[in-house]
Amino acid sequence: MQEIPRGKQRSEEKKKRTGESRAGTDYGCYRLSPVQWLAYGGAGAGLCGLTAYIFYRSLAAFLILLPLGILCPLTQKRRLKKKRLRQLSLEFKDGIQILSSYLSAGYALENAFSLSASELRELYGSHGMAAGEFEEIAGKARMNRPVEEGLLDFGERSGLEDVNNFAQVVAAAKRRGGGMVEMISQTASVIRDKIQVQEEIHTMTAAKVLEQQVMSGVPFLIVLYIDFTSPGFFDVMYETAAGRWVMTLCLVLYGAALVLAGHILDIEI
Repeated sequence: MQEIPRGKQRSEEKKKRTGESRAGTDYGCYRLSPVQWLAYGGAGAGLCGLTAYIFYRSLAAFLILLPLGILCPLTQKRRLKKKRLRQLSLEFKDGIQILSSYLSAGYALENAFSLSASELRELYGSHGMAAGEFEEIAGKARMNRPVEEGLLDFGERSGLEDVNNFAQVVAAAKRRGGGMVEMISQTASVIRDKIQVQEEIHTMTAAKVLEQQVMSGVPFLIVLYIDFTSPGFFDVMYETAAGRWVMTLCLVLYGAALVLAGHILDIEI
């Protein structure tokens, strides 16, 4: 095998450390670091302990609920994955807007992708995701591979419908020959408007999400406050069979309310 030059090897290692090499990432799979697993797992175990204390005051209940603590890392993993895809969508919106401006200025499609990647790198820094994808598409184009092929691969790995739609428009525009700049510019404008509407919805619901999170902790605070100010007030709920059934019903209703609130606030277009 041919030995890789030391300077090039160091450059590749630097890219991996700084996050500059992002192309080829499967955005549908988010991996938590060991530290994140421990942190979120510990938070899940603590939440299970608090739930067992509030609703049962029983060590056995804590041991039964403890396996559910794994849901905390999985939930955070899903949240971080969704946050990454949202950021990628925003970067892609800016990328195709920059691309459209270069095409309007008379640049070839392949050169426009390369220049757009440079602008995205300056805009989002070394941790930008779309810049690496645009650079990969430009590199494939220099190897005489269709631009839409790189876009479709990007769309498949990201799962973003806007990327796939843009790739189909680029392919149709290249087959048509004339009016490619107008078609791409119009499509970029439509995608920009759609993502802007999504961001407006996210901004409007952000306050409600925070409010819902605060309200979710209110029942725990009320029980802890009454238990601290009036010791023994809830003993009947933990020492009788009827009380345990009532607390179990309250726990089920509380969990159902959290799930329902999550679905209501999860608005997509």
